[in-house]
Amino acid sequence: MIAVKQLTKIFQSGEQIITALNSLSFSVPEGQFLTITGKSGSGKSTLLYQLGLLDLPTSGEVLIDGRDMVPVSENERTMTRLNELGYIFQDYAIIPSLTALENTVVPLLMQGYSIEDAEAKAKKALERVGLLDRMNNLPSQLSGGQQQRVAIARAIGHDPKIIFADEPTANLDSETSDQVMQTFLDLNREGQTIVMVTHEPEYAKLAHRTITMADGKLVGDVLNPKK
Repeated sequence: MIAVKQLTKIFQSGEQIITALNSLSFSVPEGQFLTITGKSGSGKSTLLYQLGLLDLPTSGEVLIDGRDMVPVSENERTMTRLNELGYIFQDYAIIPSLTALENTVVPLLMQGYSIEDAEAKAKKALERVGLLDRMNNLPSQLSGGQQQRVAIARAIGHDPKIIFADEPTANLDSETSDQVMQTFLDLNREGQTIVMVTHEPEYAKLAHRTITMADGKLVGDVLNPKK
């Protein structure tokens, strides 16, 4: 589903050159739950942004479903992000003035669904994350964990090929984090491919596989024992 080859990302700040990703090569098969770990500044979020087509690498290839997405036009990258990928961030990134249902409907409308079809798919997504009964609530009327589950519903409403999650439990207490992780595990059991950055070792081990980064390099790649 994903393959990267000699992936490199270099940032320049004044005269300082920072190699955030240093010639990484690996692949992620369809249906795998992959976690990315490492210390702060190791390059894990930078890697996620490359895999999720949110940024361009300095060099190398990023293949999604067999197609190298680096040389394609920005419009093609945008349409791939919109139609084939889903994103979840640690700050939820949901619109405070819209209800849970409306937040989930918006990207579906952008993809060209009718109001009726978008609402039907949004309700199905909210039901999958256990929030159908809160669909008319504003974010301010939801807990942090519920807001994050709205973000998950928004990400899965269009049945994406891959979900990318960047520290999705970082702002949550342990009980709520467990609930969010259970949602990811349930989705993965249904066949959803997931790539998640986390600094929590106990959550990393719940996935099929964990890669560890340090100084922009891949320093560990292990299959986790089946639970």
